Formats: sequence, C-alpha cells, structure tokens
Amino acid sequence: MSYQPIENYGIVGNMRTVALVGMNGSIDWYCYPHFDSPSVFGAILDDKNGGCFRISADSDGVRHKQFYWPSTNVLVTRFLLTDGIAELEDFMPVGLPSDSPEYRHVYRRIRCVRGSVRISVTCRPAFDYGRQTHDTLMEANGATFKTGSLTLALSTAVPLRNDGRGGVSAEFMLSEGKSQVFILRDDCGEGGVPCPPSEEEAEELLRGTVNFWQQWLSACTYHGRWRDQVHRSALALKLLTFEPTGAIIAAPTTSLPEVIGGSRNWDYRYTWMRDAAFTVYAFLRIGFRDEAAAFMGWIEEYASKHARPRERGAVVFTINGDNQLPEQTLDHWEGYRGSSPVRIGNDAVSQFQGDIYGELMDAFYLSNKYVSPTSYDVWVKIRERLEWICENWQLRDAGIWEMRNRQEHFVYSKVMNWVALDRGIRLADKRALPADRAKWMCERDHIYEEVMTKGWNEKRRAFTQFYGSQDLDASLLIMPLVFFMAPTDPRMLSTISAILKNPRDGGLVSDSLVYRYPPQPRIDGLPGEEGTFNMCSFWLVEALTRAGQADNEKLDHARLLFERVLGYANHLGLYAEQTGPQGEALGNFPQAFTHLALISAAFNLDRMLGS
Repeated sequence: MSYQPIENYGIVGNMRTVALVGMNGSIDWYCYPHFDSPSVFGAILDDKNGGCFRISADSDGVRHKQFYWPSTNVLVTRFLLTDGIAELEDFMPVGLPSDSPEYRHVYRRIRCVRGSVRISVTCRPAFDYGRQTHDTLMEANGATFKTGSLTLALSTAVPLRNDGRGGVSAEFMLSEGKSQVFILRDDCGEGGVPCPPSEEEAEELLRGTVNFWQQWLSACTYHGRWRDQVHRSALALKLLTFEPTGAIIAAPTTSLPEVIGGSRNWDYRYTWMRDAAFTVYAFLRIGFRDEAAAFMGWIEEYASKHARPRERGAVVFTINGDNQLPEQTLDHWEGYRGSSPVRIGNDAVSQFQGDIYGELMDAFYLSNKYVSPTSYDVWVKIRERLEWICENWQLRDAGIWEMRNRQEHFVYSKVMNWVALDRGIRLADKRALPADRAKWMCERDHIYEEVMTKGWNEKRRAFTQFYGSQDLDASLLIMPLVFFMAPTDPRMLSTISAILKNPRDGGLVSDSLVYRYPPQPRIDGLPGEEGTFNMCSFWLVEALTRAGQADNEKLDHARLLFERVLGYANHLGLYAEQTGPQGEALGNFPQAFTHLALISAAFNLDRMLGS
C-alpha cells in the first residue's frame, strides 16, 4: 500500500465511532468501540503496520468515484473497469434501540452492477494502535481476531484464507446483479461467527439506515443557496456527536499532520469546550435543537463533575466527561507519510485557555433562548464562574491556538471574556436571575476599553494577536460575529483590510484561504509552515458579510471568497482542519470547526443576499 491523500477519504459512523474509507475501498482508520478508543485499523498513520480492511475491484486502468447516498451518511465507492462496474456500500446502522448489537457492526456490501468483476478482500487488524498481537481463527462463517481484551469477527459467506500475517484475504468473481456482504462485529459467542445476513436482511438494514439519515436531515431549516454544502456539513457534525452522552468531538482522527514530515500532529478525538460550544450555535442556527440540548446536558451531567468554581476551567474532556488525557507518542508507527510523532492524548488538557468561558456562555445563552430555560441550580454554577472571570480575566493564557511555548495577553481571549460577562448579564436579565450586575458590567466595560487600547496596534492599523504584538491573527475576525463591535466600525474594517493582504505583504490571505497568523516567522515554537486554516477562511467570509450591510462591494467580495473556499472541499464536501499549498487537505479530518463555520457563513451570507 501507499498513503492516500487525506482528501481521498469519506467517513461512515453511528454517533459512537467512525471509519475512514478511502477511494480505493480501504478502511484505514477505525477506533472501536468509541471515537477515543484504541484503533483497530490505522493504516492512515502507518501504511505497513497500521492495519486496514480493504475491499476493491482492481485492474489496470480502474477509475474510482465516491459519493454519499443522497442526504445520508451511507458511503458508496464505485470501481469503473473496462469489463464491468462494482459498487461498495459502507455504513454503520443507526436509529436503533440504544442496546442494539447492530451499533457494534460495520456493514460492507460489494455489488456488481455491470459486467463481471474480480473482487479482492484484505482484512488485517492491528489492535490497540498496533501494540497488541492477536490470534486469527478461520471459521465456517468467516474469521475471528482475538486479543487478550477484545475479539472481533469478520462475518461473510465468501471463503477466506489466512494470510499468515494476522489477517485474512479472499478473491472472487462477481457477475452482474450479484453481491456479497462483509460485517465486522463483536457479537460472536461460543457458537463462533454468526451467519452473515441474507441479501434481503442486508437490504432492509441499509434502507433503515438511509431512512434514519434522511428523516434526521429533513428537520434542517436552512433552504438557502448553498443547501447541499450545509446539509453535508450538518451530517458530518452529527457523526461527530457521541449519542450516549451528548458530547461533541473536534475530529475523529489523531496525528494527521498540519505539515507533511513535521511534528504538528495532535489528537483531536475529544470534546473541546470551544469547538463544541460553537457547534451548538451551528446546530441551533439550522434547526437542530435536540443535538444542542444533548450537549448542554453533557456539560451538566458529565463535564461539570470536574468543575471547580474557584479554579481554572478545563479545556478538553473525553466523551464521558473525564479530563485525564496524558499525551504519549507511538514510536512504533511512522506517521502519515512519515510525519512523526504519532500522538494519543493531548497535553492541552493542562493549559489555561481563558477564551473558553466566552464560547461556553454564548452556548448557555443560546440554549436558554432556543432550547429550554436555564435552571436555578445551573445558574448558580454559571454565576460562580462569572465571578471568577471578574477576578481573573487579566491573566495571560495559551490562547485559542494552544501555544505550547508561551502565555500572552491574547486579544481573542480577552474578547471572549467580554462575551462571557456580556452573555451572563443578558441571561440574568432575560430570566430575572439574581446577579451582581453592576460588578459584571463594570468588568465587561473594563475589558472592552483595554482591548481597544492595548489590543489595537496603531502602526498596523489593526487589532493584533496579543498586547504589544505586531502580528495579525485571524481569530479576531470573530469580533463582529460575537457582537463585540459593529462590523462596520472603522477599526474592524481596517483589521479586515489588513488581513485580506497577501502574507508577503503582511496579511494572512492567499487566494481566499486564510492563515491563522503569519506563516513566517513561527511564533508558536514549532518547526514547519502549516497550511491555511479553513475555519478562519469562513470567518473572513462572515466578517465581510456583516460589513456588507451598507457596502454591496464587500458583500460581493464575501460571496466570491465563499465560493472559492467551497471549491477546496474534497469530493464529498468534507474538510480537514487546513488546506495546504497545493490545495491538499492537512490536519485532522473531518474537522467540526470547519463545518460549523461553513454553516454559519452560509446562513448569514444567504440571509444578507436575500435582504
């Protein structure tokens, strides 16, 4: 095997875990049973030792296409050959009772739709990130793979053979109209591998999964110009929710590099308060209240058990609300295209990132407005945190970009502390809740004045990354989006103009794509020049959109930029964290932050154009 481009993958999932399926029909990333569990297939991080599950129809000149069944997360990979066409359908069952064993299944059906094709199959697990050995046992209905702590089975009617390397393989011919089903499962007892389902049973399960996704998506209230892109983003975000607890993860992968061959490789399979709180906004904006309510419930029932009202709040949690995520490296894996180290866990859990209170309070405010009223018991906890902010917003922090080499007075963090107090005041007024309004208003105004004086760089005629810095920072495009200042304020317009310049001229934009901060020199202490940050590209679109209230030229510019950024999605409409210099996907994939920013930009741009 050789590494596929990151953008060559699609995902299927069941709101518990996901699998990345390449255009070549190979599952190269799959953690079981949950997003943050150890991987079973990890070839995307080590193509020789990571393990994969490939079903393909290969021959000279084969062409591949990949698409989702309309309005679903059922993935179809098509193999176009000179003597036939085969289609591989991948999905995980959803919409079943919570204790259904089907949630532990990955369904793969290969069909010949024209001619006659030769199919090859390889299933070679690498349990626990390749750290555990396993026994491979051939059985009547497939094969089992046994480790000390986990047994998985491949159930199929196709005769398999042991490849002698811990996996199984098969080759067979399919004629037109025929199909074969492969199920990866864990529900095999003493009786061995269960029989695979009949063609009719497999079809029924597929249709049930299709119906679930289509019915879920029918609740979307967005019917604007970019409906297909918004729908795909919503479906991707839904896959990144953990249904049993309501948690929302940042991305389903770890260590996909921001720089090929570099060390900017992080584990994103957890719940960042910042990312998830923004996701609440995106869900509510297009009508998905249940998902927003579930996440707010996760905060109250899971994450709050670690809350200490007089201490700094945690930044990142597991899907079960724990914040013990020790970072370690997997030295036995080479990393995607040699990009080491491969990391699991994340040291960001120990950082102080002062901005998270703003995103979280905005989520509470929106939940109170659109989902359900804030209870008194929850309000008491919110009030304690806001009192803490009044006393501690002056502290330096690691910022939204999680700097590992410095703490500064990051302007974004100060703005979000302003948001926290502002939303707290609004929430108290909405519900007539008891609060020290005078104190909160005084501190909120103090933050505002400080940002306008210390965060503004007169020489650059722009807000800069931290107090005293000369560097621009795309995160400050959030200022009009969170109503910190008017989108047409001269200082905001000047900041946007500075960001819009090419990096060689001191700006952050390269053909509609936006860097987080100047690519050179590096201020984060890490080697290598990363790609442009997709979320920031959509933030720029939205900032220009809002500035276009009284300026049609800016509105036209926003639409042009938006259409260009949409062109950098992969063939399925999915985005990684970043876009590289050749337009390639970089970083963990797909990333929630990118897709929620797309939804917000599409919603507001469409509304502005409509008016």
